Amino acid sequence: MKGENFRMADVAFIGLGVMGYPMAAHLQNKGGHTVTVYNRTAAKARKWVEEHGGASAPTPREAAEGKDFVFSCVGNDDDLRSVTLGEDGAFQSMKEGAIFIDNTTASAEVARELAEAAQERGFGFIDAPVSGGQAGAENGVLTVMCGGDEAVFEKAKPVISSFARMVGLMGPAGAGQLTKMINQICIAGLVQGLAEGIHFGQKAGLDIEKVVDVISKGAAGSWQMENRHKTMKEGAYEFGFAVDWMRKDLGICLSEANRNGASLPVTALVDQFYKDVQKMGGNRWDTSSLLARLSK
Repeated sequence: MKGENFRMADVAFIGLGVMGYPMAAHLQNKGGHTVTVYNRTAAKARKWVEEHGGASAPTPREAAEGKDFVFSCVGNDDDLRSVTLGEDGAFQSMKEGAIFIDNTTASAEVARELAEAAQERGFGFIDAPVSGGQAGAENGVLTVMCGGDEAVFEKAKPVISSFARMVGLMGPAGAGQLTKMINQICIAGLVQGLAEGIHFGQKAGLDIEKVVDVISKGAAGSWQMENRHKTMKEGAYEFGFAVDWMRKDLGICLSEANRNGASLPVTALVDQFYKDVQKMGGNRWDTSSLLARLSK
């Protein structure tokens, strides 16, 4: 994973949520980099330093100053603009030749905007949303979909690999975010199909475990089926990506589709199904909770 030109780097990580917290830890511990963290809630940054070493900073600007690579994993486009372009944002202090790597799931529009702003300031930018969920972040096996300049990507790839098993360049700025949108579009339809299948099987009086054991070996098999069918049939929805986050992501997909003319009828429908789950109080349930809507 570490090529002959690889070297340990001075790194900043902005945003210590359920994904960012372990990702930053892998940069420090597995990657061997020196990591300075920033989090809006300073107590969480102090806790991270107590557990993993490194340092914390009171603002993104101070965290990013002098660093070779600066990572971010925050909530949405507005959060991202705040920690980059804001008065105390990282872009105000980053050195020439550094690279900013954004792991937020955000719009392709903001990725292109920040790539242009970074270029004007003399440093690189990679939009690098991730897939694999909290478990993937904790185990350091995320899939990372990148957009940006190829030369910049090649410099960043060994560092990103500290928390990833797959890191790919999908195209110019924004292409990483567009690829993540496709990822979420595909998941939405899969989970709804799995929910309907389990619901049908339960109504038919079949043993779901036996059914899945057979059909998962054929064309119907999927990661969702292998990893979520047991908790779904038990009505347990505390094992992954939250409904609120999925609705945010699907909103990004639908907005982009309005811009580029893509037709996403299933995605739009499943988005409304997740809205129903929210009305049931399932905001923080994982995305497999589509079954709860069918079973109510």
